Amino acid sequence: MVKARVMSESVSLSAQEIAEILPHRFPFLLIDRVSELSDEKIIALKNVSWNEPFFQGHFPGMPIMPGVLIVEAMAQAGGILAARAINYDPVNQVIFFMAIDKVKFRKPVTPGDQLNLEVIPLRRGKVWKMQGTATVDGNVVCTAEFLATIIDRA
Repeated sequence: MVKARVMSESVSLSAQEIAEILPHRFPFLLIDRVSELSDEKIIALKNVSWNEPFFQGHFPGMPIMPGVLIVEAMAQAGGILAARAINYDPVNQVIFFMAIDKVKFRKPVTPGDQLNLEVIPLRRGKVWKMQGTATVDGNVVCTAEFLATIIDRA
């Protein structure tokens, strides 16, 4: 069980700790590291490499990370933020992405980029509303708002 912590100070998470929280696994686990996690925000990163399976078909000769996966990476970071705020039990609970809104893609993400994800909570509770911003080298590549919930596994 992942215990709730008093988050007055920021913590970081390794890939191993991320895998203990999120149910996703390769090739769909899109968070490599969390550099900052507090009550107010999470900052996570995804190293985008040539080895990503989606580059084989998106697009040959002009590899671009699919926008839907950038949004999914933000949602995964948001799931970590929500899980750390409650007594989340990854054995008996799961985090579900419920909705997205106000998505804007501004620049392509390509092999070699480091995708930095910042997510802040707009509303907490049974349904979390969050706002995410993805950047590469300080340039905004995507913004979105999304909803998530934590439910008991069947």
